[in-house]
Order: sequence, then structure tokens, then C-alpha cells
Amino acid sequence: MFDQLTQLVAEASAWAYVVVLLFAVVDAVLPVVPSETAVITAGVVAVSGDLSLPVVIAAAAVGAFAGDNLAYGIGRRYGTRVTDRFFRGEKAKRRLDWASTKLEERGGELIAVARFIPGGRTAVTLTAGLTRFPWRRFAVFDAIAALIWAGYAALLGYFGGQAFEHQPWKGLLVALGIAFAVTLGTELVRWLLRRRRRT
Repeated sequence: MFDQLTQLVAEASAWAYVVVLLFAVVDAVLPVVPSETAVITAGVVAVSGDLSLPVVIAAAAVGAFAGDNLAYGIGRRYGTRVTDRFFRGEKAKRRLDWASTKLEERGGELIAVARFIPGGRTAVTLTAGLTRFPWRRFAVFDAIAALIWAGYAALLGYFGGQAFEHQPWKGLLVALGIAFAVTLGTELVRWLLRRRRRT
């Protein structure tokens, strides 16, 4: 199903913007949806002029903001029931504990950084709602993070597509590789900082 929807984006269908927006919304709540892939693909397709890059960025940012706020609302309204059901594993519980501690220490910064960590963004936004982090503050930081995230993913695809204009699939692979490296780098820095604090 996800492959078919991503294909809609790649074919520059009129539905491409809707798909990008929906992927970003759903990914914020269920981090199994490849929203970065959809946004990067749309950025690659925008090189040919079949999609508008500013509209791709806007759709991704609006979707990310809406999805993050949906997760925040779920955390605030259903809190413990949601975390008990969807965050039962040891790793998931550690993510929630980490998010809760960090929200108290550096709320805004964490909300912005978490947008770039698949799974982490869901844990942080749910926890922000669960701990009743002030919504106005959350919304401001989240709007900035959603716009930066959308611009980063779409421009990554766009410049990758430009570099390989006659072979856009290569541009897509390079862009996805860079996105993966950024995510991996973020996780590595987080792990190193956590390890240094323990020693």
C-alpha cells in the first residue's frame, strides 16, 4: 500500500501533494509510514516541474504540524492508555522516559530535534501531551520544526534530482542516503551524549 502511494508521488499525480501531507500526518502518530521518502520523492519530481517545490514543502510542513499536534492531543487526552498499549516494549518505554526527562530540561529544543528522529518524534509529542507541556509553546516550536523538516527533505530530493537530472532514481537514492545518514548521525550523537553523562 505504501509503495503504491509513493508511486503516486513519483508519477506527479494530482494526488501527490495530498499523499505527502497524509504521510506526514500519519507518520507523526504511527512511525511506520515513510513520510521522508514521500517528501524526498516529491522533491526529486519537482526538478522536472511536474510538482511545485514550495507546495511540496507546504504540504509536508502542514502534515507534520497536524500529525504532531494530533499525537500531542492523543497524549493529553488518552495518555496512559495509549502508552500502555503502543509503548509496551522495553525500548519504547526507555524512549518515553527519555522524552519526559528531556521535556522538563529543554522542552522547545527537544521538540525541534525530535522531528528528525523517526519514532522519537512520536514519543516526544505523545509525552508532551501526557505531561501537559504548554500547548502554545509546543505549537510554536513544532511549527518551526515542521517547516525546517519539510524544507530539508524536499530540498534534499530537489538538489539530488538536479544533480542526476537524466537519472532521477540516482538522485533519489543519494537523497535517501543523506537523510538516513543524518538520522543515524543524530541517533549516534544522542547515544554518545547519554553515555558521557553516565560516566
